[in-house]
Amino acid sequence: MPIAQGLAGVDMRLEAGAIRELHWHTADEWAYVLKGSMQVSTVTPQGQNYVGTARQGDLWYFPSGQPHSLQATGDDPEGSEFLLVFDDGNFDESTTFLLTDWMAHIPKEVIAKNFETGIAAWNTIPAHELYIFPAPVPADDQQPPVSPNGPTPEPYTFPLSQMPVKQVAGGTVKIVDSRTFKVAKNIAVAEITVEPGAMRELHWHPTQDEWTYFIEGQGRITLFASGSNARTFDYQVRGRVDSVRSAAYAFAAYKPGDIAYIPSPYGHYVENIGNTTLHFLEVYKTDQYSDVSLSQWLALTPPELVKAHLGISDATLQQLAKFKEEAVVVAPSHPE
Repeated sequence: MPIAQGLAGVDMRLEAGAIRELHWHTADEWAYVLKGSMQVSTVTPQGQNYVGTARQGDLWYFPSGQPHSLQATGDDPEGSEFLLVFDDGNFDESTTFLLTDWMAHIPKEVIAKNFETGIAAWNTIPAHELYIFPAPVPADDQQPPVSPNGPTPEPYTFPLSQMPVKQVAGGTVKIVDSRTFKVAKNIAVAEITVEPGAMRELHWHPTQDEWTYFIEGQGRITLFASGSNARTFDYQVRGRVDSVRSAAYAFAAYKPGDIAYIPSPYGHYVENIGNTTLHFLEVYKTDQYSDVSLSQWLALTPPELVKAHLGISDATLQQLAKFKEEAVVVAPSHPE
């Protein structure tokens, strides 16, 4: 998806108990659990450690270079599925550093010298990377070893599924960034639902590219890229089909899971064009979420200036909202 310069995504599934082996990345890793639950662990450069469980609808986050692991719990017998987002549009699996891959490329006498053991102690290590491999389901109360430096001061998981929703006229909104999820320094999210006929209002993000993942329903986005350049894309979550919908801003992978990418500061909206609730994630490469509302901009601009541009009446101007919630969803319209 060439337009996606700022963020990259991975959809991953693990059988119950399966482990995505100990590793680290050149990019920050943000995750949203789509199904089941995951037990994650990490150790900071300060020697503090953490183990936590992210359940369906929850998040985890690991900064670049910080080692971690992922293991599917037994909450769902079919395993777990999760969305990974990295703060580098050029992220590739080749920039992931795997424990077993590294160990397989170190002479055993060097390993023994490093850990101050005999060479024979390392004769059983794998000869190549494990990547993903089966293991017993982790215990619910599993804890890391007690570190002399203590546990991490902040959790690396966030219970988004338990966060109260903000009800708005045409749907619901949840926003999580570094103000609420302290370790998430470079990636933020807005989880949005839009009711049939409603829309995520006309807006743009001043400095943040938006990587959008559709979980449920049917949506439509029109992008305005300036210079009389605009384009509309439809998204539909149904079945499982591999297809490339567009080389530009839309990509249909395993559905559910259509993806949109909206460069900053393109104007856009998201409209529910189906008969069921539209549910999607807006993911941003930023520490704090922000957007600019077209309605609020016009409402707070001198009225004579706005009327000179658009030719609208005072009555219409008075209907524009001077105050907005974050991530406004507009209720279905009622034509006169």
